[in-house]
Amino acid sequence: MDKPARPRKGPYEVEVEEGRTYVWCSCGLSATQPWCDGAHKGTAFEPITFVAPISEVFFMCGCKATENPPYCFGNCTGNASRNKS
Repeated sequence: MDKPARPRKGPYEVEVEEGRTYVWCSCGLSATQPWCDGAHKGTAFEPITFVAPISEVFFMCGCKATENPPYCFGNCTGNASRNKS
């Protein structure tokens, strides 16, 4: 598997809490999208860990084609950035 699975065309709208650590799925195989559940094991993909800088609704990439993971910038939909981070 050299390209990630694309579980969704478009973002996952999620509420994050300032200071909390999140682990975003980069392989697209997780059953708990957009978060990692360990399904990447045995692939070349690694999840992306980040700490939320603010409590806010974030748009997390669902197509796994973002140029700035884990955030959605509309790469799959042609839309402009929606994330306020």
